[in-house]
Amino acid sequence: MEGGIVYFKKRGKENTGKTLEIAKRRALELGISEVVIASTHGYSALQAAQVFSDTDTRITAVSISPTFDDVGWRMTEDERVRVEEAGVTVLTGLHALADGVPEGFYGEHTTGTIVSDTLRFFSQGMKVTVEISIMALEAGIITPKTEVISIGGTDEGVDTAIVAIPAFARKIKEYRVLEILCKPRMA
Repeated sequence: MEGGIVYFKKRGKENTGKTLEIAKRRALELGISEVVIASTHGYSALQAAQVFSDTDTRITAVSISPTFDDVGWRMTEDERVRVEEAGVTVLTGLHALADGVPEGFYGEHTTGTIVSDTLRFFSQGMKVTVEISIMALEAGIITPKTEVISIGGTDEGVDTAIVAIPAFARKIKEYRVLEILCKPRMA
């Protein structure tokens, strides 16, 4: 099997359209019907709904919990309604890899933050793609041992996409990144 990785010159929102097109093409080639996408305020989720509108793909947008209200990262109720009206399932939850009870006690010196920081060696979006697919699996939205396309990014928009078989958080060592479809090329 041959494949290729698309590397973007910069990180961020400007890569959203291309990332979604790459993800759609690979989902169709592999027969993958589950897409998980990070979406703080709905922009990426709504873009995905448009790109995948002519497919049977189920899109789940993962947003972050109210603990991040102080930094403005939570999807408002109006934003959520718009995303759901576009046919996208919205999952709001706590980060799967870090920002939970262990970090409350030990700060940034936990297994979760080590895993997060290691994934950031690839890109911020790589950390996000792994994390949101775990969150969707934990919520029962996606089925265990199923290939999914997971899409994340840096700040706004999306710039990273992978094909993965997510694992539950307590079985993290079973997580498999099967393909990296695109990511920013970081200097």
